[in-house]
Amino acid sequence: MKVLVPVKRVVDYNVKVRVKSDASGVDIANVKMSMNPFDEIALEEATRLKEAGKVTEVVAVSVGVTQAQETLRTGLAIGADRGILVETSVETEPLAVAKVLKALADKEQPQLIILGKQAIDDDSNQTGQMLAALLGWPQATFASKVVLEDGKVTVTREVDGGLETVALTLPAIVTTDLRLNEPRYVTLPNIMKAKKKPIETVKPEDLGVDVTPRLKTLKVVEPAKRSAGIKVPDVATLVQKLRTEAKVI
Repeated sequence: MKVLVPVKRVVDYNVKVRVKSDASGVDIANVKMSMNPFDEIALEEATRLKEAGKVTEVVAVSVGVTQAQETLRTGLAIGADRGILVETSVETEPLAVAKVLKALADKEQPQLIILGKQAIDDDSNQTGQMLAALLGWPQATFASKVVLEDGKVTVTREVDGGLETVALTLPAIVTTDLRLNEPRYVTLPNIMKAKKKPIETVKPEDLGVDVTPRLKTLKVVEPAKRSAGIKVPDVATLVQKLRTEAKVI
């Protein structure tokens, strides 16, 4: 069984992002980049399924600039067998990524696609759902447990009322949540082994996909700064401040 795992190159979650002076977006110059944390969880889950003998091949896919090869190398070090880079300098939107992944799915014929539920840079949470619609495959989002057996995948997912368990016939799409697993630490020997694993580079045009942006960012601004809270001695003072200063009552 082959599993496809899309991974995205994003600003590292430990970095404090800054807005560009012209308010056109976030400044990523000289900023540490890394694999999207949700995608890392997806890759870890695919690797565990392979180690359990349920999966024979894990293919990591990234859509983006040339430097995304570094993200794929990290994926290969975690456990992917090979990588595919769909190279483009265009800032891709969820629909474009979904179309690229559909084209690759048609070519690679995986039985399962596992991807992070969202990317931490745009927080769209759309690619998995769009891909499922384009392929016509069943999907399970926000997975906190994945069991693969007997030609189907059983997924436990978190919903407002608690936990929901769904069974999907393969091929299927699963998007991962934070509580699914804890990604392993990438060791130096695995990093060295990853250098020998193949990475194929293709262009969106080779797949017959138009990734031209359909959305335009008008303005990006930082959140308004919040003033520090204060302590009041009693309820009467609190009510007075709410009435005279905050003007909410």
